[in-house]
Amino acid sequence: MPESPQATHAFDDSLVTTAFTLDGYRIVKNYGIVRGIIVRSRSVFGTIGASFQSLVGGDITLFTELCEETRQHAFERMVAHAAEKGANAVIGVRYDATEVMQSVTEVLCYGTAVRVEPVKTA
Repeated sequence: MPESPQATHAFDDSLVTTAFTLDGYRIVKNYGIVRGIIVRSRSVFGTIGASFQSLVGGDITLFTELCEETRQHAFERMVAHAAEKGANAVIGVRYDATEVMQSVTEVLCYGTAVRVEPVKTA
């Protein structure tokens, strides 16, 4: 299995936010938009298993796990893209998903890559 993109780049996940500022930090450089894209399909076995789970009702854990894993991979790819540009933070992070074809979905994680420095307090 290939190494996680995040494992190859030192990046503090606490400096990734949906906000447009980071408390205690000031933005010193803007590197622009970064993104992580992953396209996933549901397996036949996963779909059958999820169909059985849907008969009972409640959380369809097979799909929940697939969605969470897919979002995590898109996030890791976005962070790797930011690190490649020289950023140490990402602000304004958002997710988007589009069905490319039946049972095939694209998940996009995007934000603005920035370099931040701690605010010095006197």
